[in-house]
Amino acid sequence: MTTQLQQMVGGSLSLEPAHLQVLDSRSGASIKVPIHPGNYIHASDLSKIQSPEPTKNSSDVDLHAPRSLRILDNGFANIACMKSSVTLVDGTRGIIRYREVPIQQLFHDYVYEDVMHLLIWGSLPSAKQKIDFRAAVAKQAVPPQSVVDVIAAFPREAETFTMLMAGLSAFAASDDLVRASHRQIKPMFHGNLPVADEMIVRTIAYYATTVALIYCHKQGKRFTPPQAHRSLIGNLLWMMGITDPRVEKCLDKLWILYADHEMTNSTAALLHAGSSLADPISGIIAGIGSGMGPLHGGAIDLAYEMLEMIGSAENVPEFIEGVKASKTRLFGYGHRVYKTRDPRLSLIEELMNEHKDAIDANPILRIAMAVDRQANEDQYFVERNVKANADLKGCFLYTAMGFETNMFAAIVGLSRVPGGLAHWRETQIAPIRLWRPQQVYVPFTEAEPKAKL
Repeated sequence: MTTQLQQMVGGSLSLEPAHLQVLDSRSGASIKVPIHPGNYIHASDLSKIQSPEPTKNSSDVDLHAPRSLRILDNGFANIACMKSSVTLVDGTRGIIRYREVPIQQLFHDYVYEDVMHLLIWGSLPSAKQKIDFRAAVAKQAVPPQSVVDVIAAFPREAETFTMLMAGLSAFAASDDLVRASHRQIKPMFHGNLPVADEMIVRTIAYYATTVALIYCHKQGKRFTPPQAHRSLIGNLLWMMGITDPRVEKCLDKLWILYADHEMTNSTAALLHAGSSLADPISGIIAGIGSGMGPLHGGAIDLAYEMLEMIGSAENVPEFIEGVKASKTRLFGYGHRVYKTRDPRLSLIEELMNEHKDAIDANPILRIAMAVDRQANEDQYFVERNVKANADLKGCFLYTAMGFETNMFAAIVGLSRVPGGLAHWRETQIAPIRLWRPQQVYVPFTEAEPKAKL
């Protein structure tokens, strides 16, 4: 790929490196900002633009502002915080690739265990690597009594997210690598991939066991210890006491679609925590915290609960009018990244066809189909290019497999953990850089509402 542009100069063609020519109207100064392959610029290049020296007539805003130009982007919609080779998500064209492999190919030709290894270590696993990984995860997945006691201390109706954070914290408290990483100046994991990889295995195992313990506690079932020959999904179900082979077969495909999604809110939270050289369990807990919100991890639960609330297909028109009037929210539609149909949806629909009998037994599906039809035809949604996303239909497969809505997010979260850890692993071989965003200070005014104490 070339970084050169052909530009007309004095009527003739010249080759010049791609760049922005920025003119500061305040000072008349002009700078060249290089455009790099991948269509990005470095924010630090813009910081070379300096504001004029404050004068006696400068406003308070000018006096408080730093000299170097900054970029304000609420919600980071147009800010890239790192380089990564893990996942490509092209929301305009509807493309997802893991390590350059199209998600459709991975879905049809491989199982989750293969994709997990591809994401983290950049290659599909050999038979021996699968055996070794299974044994390593099973060894670490046996919970200490302290973890069992922490989960048992919660009411069965407690929020799953809070139980997850507590269970993982209990695992971290008993982990020798985590404890050691907090007591030494030299980084434990950065630049030390063998130790980082060991911690990745432990983190995946701890998360799986915590999910299984929570499930068993909520269901009043007995926890079953893991077995070394089983896959991650196989052991999760085994620990939960689920032995139906259809469930493992379904999740082996479904989890591929949720394995990673580039720089999501929770992945960014994980990496933000990790940039301080925190251990990956702490990073995962930070990601779980971000997932508690209904705009991210809780969306899959809420999509299903929304359909239950509608009650019947006959109530869909009234519900849609409520959405248009901003009286309620339509979960399962729209996405921060996608401007076209979520490419995972067609693959989820393939799985739904495989489990058609179990899904058709769910009356909520008829409501979902009615919502989908009306949203695709109503000009309100068409003009806004609002399309269905994977949360809408993914929840039906979890229901068909016998899971309650209160476990959806936790199970989906486990499918995403290896993807998040793949990004974390990338940071362990990159230069250390603490994530510390800036702000634009706005002087306080008395007109702002005061807190009532």
